Amino acid sequence: MPLFDVYPLYDVEPAKARGVYVYDQKGNKYLDLYGGHAVISIGHGHRTYKRMLKKQLNRIGFYSNAVQNPLQEMLSSEINRQSGCAGYELFMCSSGAEANENALKLASFHTGKPRVIAFQNAFHGRTSAAVAATDNKNIQAPLNTQQQVTFIPFNDDKALEKEIAKGDVCAIIFEAIQGVGGLDEPTTDFVKQIEAICNKHNVCIIADEVQSGFGRSGDFFAYQKYMITPHIISIAKGMGNGFPVGGILVNPIIKSKYGMLGTTFGGNHLACSASLAVLQVLEKEQLCDHAKAMGEYFVEKAKTLPFVKTIKGRGLMLGLEFEKEVGVLRKELIFNHRIFTGGSSNKNLIRILPPLNVQKKHLDQLIKALQICHQ
Repeated sequence: MPLFDVYPLYDVEPAKARGVYVYDQKGNKYLDLYGGHAVISIGHGHRTYKRMLKKQLNRIGFYSNAVQNPLQEMLSSEINRQSGCAGYELFMCSSGAEANENALKLASFHTGKPRVIAFQNAFHGRTSAAVAATDNKNIQAPLNTQQQVTFIPFNDDKALEKEIAKGDVCAIIFEAIQGVGGLDEPTTDFVKQIEAICNKHNVCIIADEVQSGFGRSGDFFAYQKYMITPHIISIAKGMGNGFPVGGILVNPIIKSKYGMLGTTFGGNHLACSASLAVLQVLEKEQLCDHAKAMGEYFVEKAKTLPFVKTIKGRGLMLGLEFEKEVGVLRKELIFNHRIFTGGSSNKNLIRILPPLNVQKKHLDQLIKALQICHQ
């Protein structure tokens, strides 16, 4: 039976991975500066991660949310402690799209309103409401257009006020650093305005931290730069270091009731163990601080490249924008220099999303390769 052909694939077949490296079936070593869409947070095959997953699998791998699972409580407490989001409540699911789907649904439940404000170039997932809040009509089916979503630019105060004044908005969902959209960030003043206007008009702020969370920005969550208090925070990707896990952190002003949200696989024993392993390594190896330091190092190095137009992002969620499209450059990096990087909806930009334990020598390898590519 053939696969349903929706992915344009590079001709590379990874067979194993360790740390910041991926190895193909022929034994060739590739430097992974993309982490499989920012998923690999603590490195491929980390010993703590493998040990904790193996230990849990030997006990129990899965049962549904019909029974007690103390691992969920442990995980919730540990996220609260490390992130500083004291008092937030955790609902677990299995992916970033599912996290944002539940976040949007919960905001509508809480406010009793139907419409969402999202931002130009946003990406929030491929499921019903999440894809409707994604600024890409190519991945929206006619079914998705029934959702009520309005897109406005970052930092457009007047557009924000105009839409909120209509009285039907349940949520504003935003990425503190846009991922697929190309690493753009709103200003602090604009995010502060979002918070003020949401609190005044009974609108939920949803901070989409699916890609930027769990230390990637140099802070535990990228939105924390703005010193705001979201109603809901969506999480996934680096949360599981490759194990499918996601969730939302819910401000306690939003009240739960039985049946309002649900999931089959979310919060299973293996998923909790994977995320607990990630948190243990993040803290022990001080990877938030390391991500910030490595990001600053890379930015200084990238400033010396005359062919780079703009450097975007922070921490280890970075982008390099060029004067022309980067498709050929990315292929050259993969096949000539054996370095994985990422693309975005901005065709002139490559994304750098390595494991958070990447070292200076690895970033230097990319800088050198880019210099050779532009000779």
